[in-house]
Amino acid sequence: MSDTKRILLAVTGASGMPYAATLARTLGQMPHIELHMIISNAARKVMALEGDEQDMDTHAHRIHDQANIGAPPASGSWQHDGMVVCPCSMASLAAIASGLGSNLIHRAADVTLKEQRPLILVARETPLSRIHLENMLRADSAGATIVPACPGFYHGPQSIQELVDHLCARILDQLRLPHTLSKRWEG
Repeated sequence: MSDTKRILLAVTGASGMPYAATLARTLGQMPHIELHMIISNAARKVMALEGDEQDMDTHAHRIHDQANIGAPPASGSWQHDGMVVCPCSMASLAAIASGLGSNLIHRAADVTLKEQRPLILVARETPLSRIHLENMLRADSAGATIVPACPGFYHGPQSIQELVDHLCARILDQLRLPHTLSKRWEG
């Protein structure tokens, strides 16, 4: 049995590309992680708008096209150890909460839930409407973990990157992956 863990990172068209870039870089540098990514067309547009055009997909072992509904992540027989949608747009949240498999991101999330594997949705929107909140509850009820992109301050961040690292550390915690991205609460 291999010690390598396969993680699927999906990036959708919500603001928050520094979170996705940090996750991709961190996961890609972990020696026992095989990183697969799906980057939506909308995500690529947001990357350009946010001035964060770094090539985060260079950290992946494999990139899957969002339109390829026959790619390995669309099947329950494709084994992986968790999926993260970061940032998770409200449109993707709605599709995932409703079980709509209109693209590979939504289908892979649906498969992740049905196979009872970890699915972490990093919701990025404000303010939240009742529809957003109800979709979060539906996704949670189906087995997803909602990790809103809300920075914490108890660790004394000195930069925006430290705020990003703190949230990414919480995401890695949900995947049960060891890291040194951020200080832990010591009381």
